[in-house]
Amino acid sequence: MNFMHALKSAWKDRNTLLCVGLDPDIARLPAHLKGKPGAILEFCRAIVDATADLVCCFKPQIAYFSASRAEEQLEALIAHVHSRHPGVPVILDAKRGDIGSTAEQYAIEAFERYQADAVTINPYLGRDSVAPYLAHRDKGVILLCRTSNPGGSDLQFLDVGGERLYERLARLVSDEWNEGGQCGLVVGATFPREIARVRALTGDMPLLVPGIGAQGGDVEATVRAGCDRSGNGLMINSSRAILYAGSGEAYAEASRIVARETRDAINRYRAPALPAAKP
Repeated sequence: MNFMHALKSAWKDRNTLLCVGLDPDIARLPAHLKGKPGAILEFCRAIVDATADLVCCFKPQIAYFSASRAEEQLEALIAHVHSRHPGVPVILDAKRGDIGSTAEQYAIEAFERYQADAVTINPYLGRDSVAPYLAHRDKGVILLCRTSNPGGSDLQFLDVGGERLYERLARLVSDEWNEGGQCGLVVGATFPREIARVRALTGDMPLLVPGIGAQGGDVEATVRAGCDRSGNGLMINSSRAILYAGSGEAYAEASRIVARETRDAINRYRAPALPAAKP
């Protein structure tokens, strides 16, 4: 699967900018799954099957799997997405950041072991730390730019020659690093003004936007600030609000309801020419 082609097809064919984050906290699993072998896989697989037609991508966060010694369940989950829902890309949220042969191994981990279609990485070690990921030409490489946490301003707002560091990074990725058209940027929904600035600097580059739902980001402000000229260009992530919409055995159905409501809320503020989404 070519990540960018699949993402653009999802925006168009399924008419959605919603990304569902898969962050399975074992303490919050429904009671009937707790302590059950393969519980994380069963939980996430049900969420995926309930919401796949509503999303442009899924984003499993690797820490939740590895902390529970569930890496094999993560592999199985991504394989399930690809087999049962072909065309829905998977972003491995790993935020890797290293150099040389270590970065090469991280790229192999993401793209060959887990078979992810894209990965999030930390770009602050420079271009040579990003190059091993870009060598996988059909994969997406999504770089942290303006993150949703308050402490992100400690570094990302530093002045570097008359512009903010996050602005310099956005221009650098757009103008120099994105030769293969593989790159995207992470910009938090809690900072719509910065979303608009990054959009202005990068043209139609895809933006992964965490921070709506449990983190309180404003959907309307995010969409109006971040959509590209065609009303696309965003992967607006919601994790906890969708994953834990229900706590009983019907948790997946509850997740579908919230996912559909979130997709529809996003679509209300997109370009008016967009067709109505399927229920």
